[in-house]
This record gives sequence, C-alpha cells and structure tokens, in this order.
Amino acid sequence: MRKAVVFFLALLLCAATGWRAEAADYSRPENWAYCESGESEKPVDVFFVCPLVLFGNPENRNMDFADTQARANFVGAVNMERGIYDADARFFAPYYGMAGLSVYEMPEAEGEKYLKLAYKDVRAAFLYYLAKYNDGRPFILAGFSQGADHVLRLMKEFFRDEELQDNLVAAYPIGWRVTVEELRAAPYLHFAEGERDTGVIVTFNTEEPSLAWSPIIPEGVRALAINPLNWRTDWKEADKSLNKGACFVDVSGNIVKEIPHLTGAYIDMKRGALKAPDVSPEAYPSGLSIFPQGVYHIYDYQFFYRNLQENVAARIEAYFSGENEEDDAA
Repeated sequence: MRKAVVFFLALLLCAATGWRAEAADYSRPENWAYCESGESEKPVDVFFVCPLVLFGNPENRNMDFADTQARANFVGAVNMERGIYDADARFFAPYYGMAGLSVYEMPEAEGEKYLKLAYKDVRAAFLYYLAKYNDGRPFILAGFSQGADHVLRLMKEFFRDEELQDNLVAAYPIGWRVTVEELRAAPYLHFAEGERDTGVIVTFNTEEPSLAWSPIIPEGVRALAINPLNWRTDWKEADKSLNKGACFVDVSGNIVKEIPHLTGAYIDMKRGALKAPDVSPEAYPSGLSIFPQGVYHIYDYQFFYRNLQENVAARIEAYFSGENEEDDAA
C-alpha cells in the first residue's frame, strides 16, 4: 500500500513539473512549433532551439507540453528570432521540455539534471529531423540562451560525424559561452574566424563596458566571441555606423521598431564578452532576476538583427560557392 501511495505521489510530482521519463515523440506534428518539411526551393534548413520562456511558478522545473500558455510563449520567442534565418531556409523548431528560470537559481550541479531532461527532447528532435526530414540537405543550427546551450550539446555529441560537419553551413548558438577548453576537448568543432567561413560556431554575449562578471561568463572564465559588426575575433572596435539595424520584434515576428546605428561593439579580450558602448542599462535593463544590470543578454539578437540576417545569407552563399574548400586546399 505504501509503495502505491509513493508511486501516486511521484506521478503527481511529474505532472506538476512537466517531467517525463522518456523524450517526446517527434513523429507527432503537435510536438513541433515549426516543421516546414515539404518540398521547397529554399536551399538549406534551420534547426532552431528556443530560448528560456518558462517563468512564474518556481516548481515548473521543465516545460509541460500540455501547458498552453507555455506553448504560446514558446512560439512567440521563436518568432522573435526566426526572421534572421528563414529567408533562404526551411525552418524547424521543436517544442521541448525546457528548464525553467528557477533552475538557473539553483547550484549548477543541481540544475544540470533539469537541463539534461530538456536536452533529451532536443536530442530526440534533432535525430528525428535528420532521419525523416533532412535528406542530406545543408543546414544551420541556431538557438538563443538555453537553446544555444542545447545546440552546443548537440555539436559536442554528434559532430564527430564527418557527414554532419560537411552539411553544416554554420551554427549560431548566440547568448551562451564557448571556451577554448571546450573546443580542445572537442577538436572537431571550430569557432568562426571571419564573416564567411562555414561549418563554424558563431556566438557572442553582449554587456555594457564596465561589467566584470555575469552568470554566462563567470569570474575566471574567458569565452570566445566574434563581433557581429566587423566579424573579427580580436579587440578591434566596430563603430556604430557599421550597425545596419537593431530590430525589436513582437511575438508574431513583426519588426515593431528598427534603429540603424544603435550601438557599436568591441570584444573584451580578458573575458570574451562583447561590449556595447553606445547604449545604457537604464534604456535596456537586463530584464531577468538572474542577471545584474548591464547584461544585455535579452538583446543579443535584437541589437545586431540586420547584421546577423545579412551574415546568415553570406555564409549560405559561401557554403554553396565552395570558397572555404578552396581556402583549405590552398
């Protein structure tokens, strides 16, 4: 009798937290926010992993697929970045049991179990995409924040495979750190060095100039970064005149405000943070309780929207021109 009660209580806890023992079934269309699987003249695919949208109840450790509000927030968050990627690409974005904000308020070791549960879904969705939809097509991996973390987990696990490497146009796990140590441990992964190299990782984390610490780049950590205004990985500052348009996008994907030349950017070579010198924390607050003021994390895509949009097109063009293969041969 006691075992039955314990089992029943465990079921209630699973229902309350969204926890599932098995990964979601991605043969079911309702488990995809976007699944543009039909024939298309678009030459590549994008597999996109949504950022964190699970706020509120601290007991919501992982997103419950039956939570209609969470699903709506999920689609809205995807829409805010989708326009950067989908002009020349079929778009795929799975729902997954993302970890909630409360997970990031835990000690890292404790929170990791919920991130692993989230990754289990992302992994299953990616494998289903490869098996059923990809058909050898070139693709882009992209994500933001927690979604970027999961993109990097996918790359570490699967990109020893040379066919996957060959089909990767680029990965954009923006808003999460990548370190030299991680790349040494996974030498089959390569960080971007310029505007048009392919098969590489493109990422950065934006802050105000005086900030010396953030949860994404903690004290003692140096991240890698590329500047989305001049596509350099060194200290060279890019003037705001190079910023082709900061775009602020609503949950339907509509650009509601565009500001050319909003801010320049440079890389802090000590920490690897991307510094934005022409905006202020008062005008652009951090927005999340886990971030100190001066962390521009939620604006990573928005501050550099047009430059990123242009860069996706440039890397697709470079991929099909074979220019990086020629560089390798030389």
